[in-house]
Amino acid sequence: MGEINVSSQNLGRLLADSTGSPARSYQAAFANLADSHRGRPVPVIVALLRCAADEALLGFTAADLREQAEAIRSGERYVLRIRVT
Repeated sequence: MGEINVSSQNLGRLLADSTGSPARSYQAAFANLADSHRGRPVPVIVALLRCAADEALLGFTAADLREQAEAIRSGERYVLRIRVT
């Protein structure tokens, strides 16, 4: 399980937006990778997660992204604790 601090003004960068916002959230990118990259090598997944995190301006550490990539590779559920500041 991971943790991230996100300001309330930037929460939309992390979570999917049901209002149809054109910006792609990190949550949507993660879900897409979980569907399409199960079983793929962790370094490949980490690189894609890093791009998505950078695009969303989220400060995940290398360890965070590796943990997420491991979950995607193995098909395990990943829980992210979000602290809104």
